[in-house]
Amino acid sequence: MDTSPTNGPGTTSGPVTSDLTTSEPVTREPVTREPVTRTTVTEPERRALPNGLAATLVFVASGAVLVLETVSLRLVGPYLGVTLQVTSSVIGVALGAIAYGAWLGGWLADRRDPRTLLAPALVLAGITTAITLPVVRYAGEVLRGGATAGILLLTALAVFLPAALLAAVTPLVVKLQLSDLRRTGQVVGRLSSIGTLGGITATLGTGFVLVAALPSTVIMIGLALLLGLTGLWLGYYLWRQERTSVPGRPGIKAAVAVLGLLAAGLATIVPNPCDVETAYHCARVEADAQNPDGRLLVLNSAWHSYVDLSDPTHLEFAYTQWIGAVADVMAPAGQRLDAVHLGGGGFTVPTYLSATRPGTVNTVFEIDGGLVELGRRELGITPGPGLRPVVGDARMLVGDLPDNSADLVVGDAFGHLVVPWHLATREMAADIRRVVRPGGLYVQNVIDYPPLRFIRAEVATVRAEFEHVALVAPPAAISGARGANFLIVAADTPLPLDTLRYRLGESVEPVLVLDGADLDEFVDDAMVLTDEYAPVDQLLATA
Repeated sequence: MDTSPTNGPGTTSGPVTSDLTTSEPVTREPVTREPVTRTTVTEPERRALPNGLAATLVFVASGAVLVLETVSLRLVGPYLGVTLQVTSSVIGVALGAIAYGAWLGGWLADRRDPRTLLAPALVLAGITTAITLPVVRYAGEVLRGGATAGILLLTALAVFLPAALLAAVTPLVVKLQLSDLRRTGQVVGRLSSIGTLGGITATLGTGFVLVAALPSTVIMIGLALLLGLTGLWLGYYLWRQERTSVPGRPGIKAAVAVLGLLAAGLATIVPNPCDVETAYHCARVEADAQNPDGRLLVLNSAWHSYVDLSDPTHLEFAYTQWIGAVADVMAPAGQRLDAVHLGGGGFTVPTYLSATRPGTVNTVFEIDGGLVELGRRELGITPGPGLRPVVGDARMLVGDLPDNSADLVVGDAFGHLVVPWHLATREMAADIRRVVRPGGLYVQNVIDYPPLRFIRAEVATVRAEFEHVALVAPPAAISGARGANFLIVAADTPLPLDTLRYRLGESVEPVLVLDGADLDEFVDDAMVLTDEYAPVDQLLATA
């Protein structure tokens, strides 16, 4: 069977032979082809966000980081105090979160469509912000104290995760807006400036408005809701634009929703260590179980004042007994004084002076107006002609006092357990000496721990301005065996030390009164603190 191909019906396949004996050469026209343009799409085309939306996202995300940073200092304050180390840790952790978050956001933006990542980043930032409240308050009880590891860990728990998620937003937005590489500098510069403005606005708004008006819990829950709702709205907006949902399985979405509800619930029921959040402190008043009229004022994690509502002459804490003893021996019994107090707290010493020296005028400089209000409500403080609270910074207010206007100046101002550095310098001591009348006294309460670098420096500083200085403290504290309160007593006239020692002998706790050569030996070659150089927090460090 012939299976060869055929050329037509009735023909066989084989070599084709022309019927023509001659043939003209065949001329072929050259074939021209139009160039073919091929469009290769390697990834879904990304449309830039509207400029206003992009700017708003960057502004909100950057501002939220600074709100977190500011409020976190207040969250950890009740457990760690508010010291330079704690403040530095919060700032350092926040900057680290911004760095890692921005790096991660940029890395993801080059590998995934940023439109699918922006909404989840904001929602997760809202959830982790809400979770911050219970995490810090439960972990704070475990990490309470001033250990460096505890400070770093608790501040990281308070700031890092939500701040890192928020920091990832800006590079994701930048990636979307770079549709024209010729405008890269303009786009990046514009969004960077908007992010910076968001941070500035949040810092000023939180410090001047939010912290003064709202508790930390309300601020954090409000921020969490803002971020979560913004993320949900953005996801819906992008879905409407693209008609595609954000990638993810329904089970994962449900789990995230449940986690968000759980975080919000925990944030509302978690125990709050504060009765009142003032502009500077987490404050609470505790009743004394052994004295129905006794009240203990706790600021952050430290006991600051004890007030006996029925007996203003009752001085519970040892250092207040020492101040009372100095006040008792500096002038004849019952003689009125003009007294200035740097720091109010529970107003224990001013009320003692009013009770023991009727007619005494106590001017109390207290930077925290919230404490004055708390004292009125719960500690029986009644402002009047003999008790004049003035809200403001003691350094500024002392500078406004007339020369020779006070018989007694009491320095009892603290930021947690630290004397604010600007109240511990030679310039401050000189201003106090200007205010103290001839024959008047300056007493200053100081807390220090071994190796006692700060108290030595502070005594040296006061001695640089006052001619006569003595130091009151327990023997174990003087020897450097333990930390304690110290009381510096200073004047330009000889101090009534013999009478003071006799009066202090009535104290429950034995104390020493150092002066002269003994005080020289104690101070040794300690530095004099000045406005130019006063490393108070570093001198207080125990390691």
